[in-house]
Amino acid sequence: MSLIGFSTKIFGGFVDRFLERFKFLRKILQKADIKIPLRSYLSLSLFFSLLSFLFSFSFLFFLIKFQLFLKIIFSFLLSVLVASLTFVFFIFYPRYKMAMRAKDIEASLPFVIMHMGAVSESGVPPYVIFKLLSRFKEYGEISKEMGKIVRNIEKFGMDPLSAIRAVASRTPSDKFRQLLEGLVITTESGGNVTLYLKTIGEQTLFEWRSRRQRFIQQLSTYAEIYTGLIVAAPLFTISLFAVLGMLQPTIAGFTIPELMKISVYGLIPGINLLFLLFLKGVEVEI
Repeated sequence: MSLIGFSTKIFGGFVDRFLERFKFLRKILQKADIKIPLRSYLSLSLFFSLLSFLFSFSFLFFLIKFQLFLKIIFSFLLSVLVASLTFVFFIFYPRYKMAMRAKDIEASLPFVIMHMGAVSESGVPPYVIFKLLSRFKEYGEISKEMGKIVRNIEKFGMDPLSAIRAVASRTPSDKFRQLLEGLVITTESGGNVTLYLKTIGEQTLFEWRSRRQRFIQQLSTYAEIYTGLIVAAPLFTISLFAVLGMLQPTIAGFTIPELMKISVYGLIPGINLLFLLFLKGVEVEI
């Protein structure tokens, strides 16, 4: 029995009582491309939460040096906290993965649309375009979405427009969904698919270039903030500690060398890490 099946067998009955409260996760799991039913996913979350509780309690019980009663209380409370954080992680992880998939799709979307428009000029139907682009793994997540359309047609026997609608309803990217829905409407109304793809491609590429240009301009501002916050401020702080060391040996119970070590090995690397995470969050991918 797989771990997912084992977890579902143990916690499935308990999960059924609260399944309605977590129904919002079903759509998120689909858009995150996590191929686990909601009931099984929640059961797996509870299973790992239980494991984290047991491991944490065992570790903390031997680590904490209190009286037996206090040791049990502290170990239990901290273990409950760890288990709760584990469950919260499982609840929010699909949303994070969905966002990452959407970001990957939208990073490649302008070039995919231009590619689709170029292939469409040869007169091939959209199904052939999707099948061709699904083989381009360089496009990342968007090639997987194309592959789902092909799968719906070849394996599930759906007509091309229904296959496109099915993928559009589950894609994490709103822009890609709008592209697919527009493609369906254009086809049903007898419009020019090639013209539609070329027009949308040029518009999307222009928007991508604008975002990229704004990001490059913002980088100069971020560079100035980094220079002042990460380069100049630590030097000033160390100099200040050196002066204070001659006037007062301790501050808030810490000696000046201890404060300098905390700043150099803890505070400065932490600020650098937060700054890198900030840049990662606002960057426009190529």
